[in-house]
Amino acid sequence: MKATKTIAILVFAFSMLSWSSCLKWAARAADKLPKETALHKSYHYDGKVIIVGAGAAGLAAAKVLQQNKVDYLILEATDRYGGRLKKDTTLADFPIDIGAEWIHSAPIVLNVLKGKKGEQIDEELIPYKLENTARWDGEKYSVTAEWENEFMYSFMPESKFKNSTWYDFVDTNIAQTVKHKIKYNSPVTEINYAKDKVTIKVEGGESYEAGKVLLTVSMGVLKSDLIKFVPEMNLENKKAIEAITFLPGFKVALKFSEKFYPDAIDCQVENGGKVFYDIAFGKSTKTNVMGFLCTGDETLNYYAMSSEQQIIDSILADLDNMFDGQASKTYTGDYLLENWGQHRYTQGTWTQAMQEKKSDLKTLLKPLDNKVYFAGEIYDTYQQMGVPGAILSGYYAIDKMLPEQ
Repeated sequence: MKATKTIAILVFAFSMLSWSSCLKWAARAADKLPKETALHKSYHYDGKVIIVGAGAAGLAAAKVLQQNKVDYLILEATDRYGGRLKKDTTLADFPIDIGAEWIHSAPIVLNVLKGKKGEQIDEELIPYKLENTARWDGEKYSVTAEWENEFMYSFMPESKFKNSTWYDFVDTNIAQTVKHKIKYNSPVTEINYAKDKVTIKVEGGESYEAGKVLLTVSMGVLKSDLIKFVPEMNLENKKAIEAITFLPGFKVALKFSEKFYPDAIDCQVENGGKVFYDIAFGKSTKTNVMGFLCTGDETLNYYAMSSEQQIIDSILADLDNMFDGQASKTYTGDYLLENWGQHRYTQGTWTQAMQEKKSDLKTLLKPLDNKVYFAGEIYDTYQQMGVPGAILSGYYAIDKMLPEQ
């Protein structure tokens, strides 16, 4: 019986390694990174460009326009920039990523995103190599084998910022040069590209004109009816957008007086994901903060609850079942909850291009009448995932949109 189990494990490992060798994404796709981006090129355009959305992709595109002295404006639906990048400095003695948190790409990507040459990165990172993990099926708690943790890190090596966040990275290296061009609280309701110039209407009645538009809103917003297109997108575009998986979800950070939990606990769900993890992993801190990330159908069970406090109580109850009441005993009462799935201008969590059809991804990249272009993590052509993919897509979109000088 033991020999059979060992053989099964080896077969699984070899099959995964074989599969990964022909499909490179994120940290495994360092060779897919561009030798140069739009940051290294010069562009000339006499018209105006409007960027819709001040997330990572929109800010990155704006940086190229700013660098080339192209007239532009960023229309942001909310009262802040960063999109699904957000940090908190109140819960712990270190900054916490409330939005995107992991660096899925190889660390060298940070230099590419900044336009910096060389192999030496400036940021101090934590290799996200977990040593103590477990599983929970709702009734049974089981410790993960050491070889599984080793294999997962070798298959998908990730990292985190040690003393900062993704928000800090984008804020320092990109947003600072372009944030003066953001018009906040300006949700776009209509994009009319029927004439020579594109007319954009925002909530409240204001309208703007531009020769080119870059749309960087979330896939959740594109799937909704928040933005009207004139003329309507063709059926191929609509089908491609609808085909992309963009799960609802939320993130919670809970503060405890003691650390009673492992590095991570993967919970069994039918659709999406549900995981507890040590947010303070590898940090120089005395604060005990556990994260809870839930996506997909499981999220709907929490959304049906009557209050935010009921959601927190339910999460604590799960932990108490796993750890004999230790959660309630050590919980300080302090928490953060960021509900990305029900934010009007997000309506979901993230996309994973590796899971989508290539034909749909190709369709999504096509501009509308060479006037309305798109950027965001799903539009990344360099297979980097997450924030790096979003930033690179912003550079890529401007490179396709404007003529080189």
